[in-house]
Amino acid sequence: MENFALIGVGGYIAPRHMKAIKDTGNNLVAAVDKNDSVGIMDSYFPQANFFTEFERFDRHVEKLRRENSGKEVSYVSICSPNYLHDAHIRFALRTQANAVCEKPLVLNPWNIDALQEIEQESGKRVNTILQLRLHPSIIALKQSVEAQLKAEPGKMFDIDLTYLTSRGRWYQISWKGDEAKSGGVATNIGVHFFDMLAYIFGPVQKNICHIRNEDTSAGFLELKHARVRWFLSVNAEHLPSTAKENGQTTYRSITVDGHEIEFSGGFTDLHTRSYEGILAGKGFGLSDVHDCIQIVHDFRHLKPAGLTGDYHPFCGAVNR
Repeated sequence: MENFALIGVGGYIAPRHMKAIKDTGNNLVAAVDKNDSVGIMDSYFPQANFFTEFERFDRHVEKLRRENSGKEVSYVSICSPNYLHDAHIRFALRTQANAVCEKPLVLNPWNIDALQEIEQESGKRVNTILQLRLHPSIIALKQSVEAQLKAEPGKMFDIDLTYLTSRGRWYQISWKGDEAKSGGVATNIGVHFFDMLAYIFGPVQKNICHIRNEDTSAGFLELKHARVRWFLSVNAEHLPSTAKENGQTTYRSITVDGHEIEFSGGFTDLHTRSYEGILAGKGFGLSDVHDCIQIVHDFRHLKPAGLTGDYHPFCGAVNR
């Protein structure tokens, strides 16, 4: 049984991490969040020590390490706001623990380089959650693409990626609505899709921004083996009419050469599967995230081109 600490236990994604820790037979000994609405902990680890001040949490984790009582923290799970991930990964390594960090691992490519140095110095490992790589439909897609490329090495696939997840007015007031803290819509809700695309179709050759505003990002990516039109939004007005009629608040679609890839289900246990890989020493590390972090970083610094070139069909519905 490994001992875990968790940073950001009051957030949306933290319960998936607590479930994964419990499902893999491990223990959460300490958690921290500046907000104290964390009753969800009772469903998983009611005996875990909880802190609202990071300094006291830091002291507690350090104390557990120095006591050498078998309660020292081996892993720190990080579910804090995106802009704090880098600092909290450093905290984990400094306290001689492995890091398990939610996506995006960091906001800038150079943060990865610095963390690689600290990782080597500490002898511990930085792991990130790239759950789409473990989704059965995505695994099947990768196998299909590899088979086609073996027969036709120069093949280029045509892809449309569409993901809309409605968010209320609170979104723009929270840290998620601040591009400096979240990285913007493309980073906050899209980075794992870009990871999946680069993982399957190869590195980026071209990156174009068509739309980038507070609730929508859209662009075009040319990968080694794919041309990708993509559209991401947190605005419910951009949902297709069929989704609105059915009362859906989320819509996701990936088509490859006109064929829909079904991956609406199968997400329930992906964090647990991620933890199983991490605990077995097979987690996704710093080198795995470089492509997707580079994509979203570059996109943030591109000038929107508007509706020119090969843009996603949903772009026409956006008030630019």
